[in-house]
Amino acid sequence: MKRAGIALGSNIGDRLSHLITARAMISDLPLVLSPILASPVYETAPVDCEPGTESFLNAVVEIEYSGDARTLLCEMRNIESVLGRSPVHPRNTSRIIDLDLLYYGEIAIKTQDLEVPHPRMHERRFVLQPLSDIRPDLALPSQQVTVGKLLQQLSDTSSVVRSSAQW
Repeated sequence: MKRAGIALGSNIGDRLSHLITARAMISDLPLVLSPILASPVYETAPVDCEPGTESFLNAVVEIEYSGDARTLLCEMRNIESVLGRSPVHPRNTSRIIDLDLLYYGEIAIKTQDLEVPHPRMHERRFVLQPLSDIRPDLALPSQQVTVGKLLQQLSDTSSVVRSSAQW
């Protein structure tokens, strides 16, 4: 079994409802075991998106998973599809739901369709802030410092504001 981090984001429609539903669906996956850690929800400015993009709600969950990383990725893509995201959704555009596998234990994987740890997570405040809330001492395979330290060193100044929304 491995601990796996998953980033959740939404900027279309009832953003909080999309995050709540995705979190519940992740928790209900047959190979997910407790404990499940969940960050607070953050309202974040869009990064590298089309002009006029609405702000996102973002959060991170960490699960115990008894399957392999590829199976988990397939399950995540299925959840996105069930929630209305097209499997051919263009990158960096508005979306009902976005689920990204951030890490899968201490394993590093790099294939055409799966790369963990996520290759850009250490550059993104909207990922590091919620992840730091639940795992500040986590050191990823590709990094020499902890998530908390990465957040402190981050040059990204995009807006990431803790939401009062409960999920």
